[in-house]
Amino acid sequence: MGLDCRKLRAGETYSGKQGFDYFEGIASETVGSTGICMHVLTIPPGGRAKAHKHETHETAIYQLTGRARMYWGEYLENVMETEAGDMIYIPADCPHLPLNPYDSEASAVIARTDPHEQESVVLLPELEHLVAP
Repeated sequence: MGLDCRKLRAGETYSGKQGFDYFEGIASETVGSTGICMHVLTIPPGGRAKAHKHETHETAIYQLTGRARMYWGEYLENVMETEAGDMIYIPADCPHLPLNPYDSEASAVIARTDPHEQESVVLLPELEHLVAP
């Protein structure tokens, strides 16, 4: 089997279980990757994800623009403010809920050790009430 490098450009989007729309990117479904996925996320002002975790998969984020906030921990008891230029690491199985309470959009490049992106997403509706809308 030969090696085949691929190039993609963000264009089409898909709706993730988490409640955000993501630009299609590097994934098993698009390029046949076996150990990683990477895509671009833009969170509009007031945008909020559903509480969730990525079962058995780590996440790395590089924030490109804007500011955002992420609640994380077993009961979303921790809060992290982020801005352009920040790199964020989320361990596997760590509950989190990102949102954008600010007046301008925030965008980020997100990479995970799950090549399918959505297969490891576990929604945690029992935590939703812990973060005020």
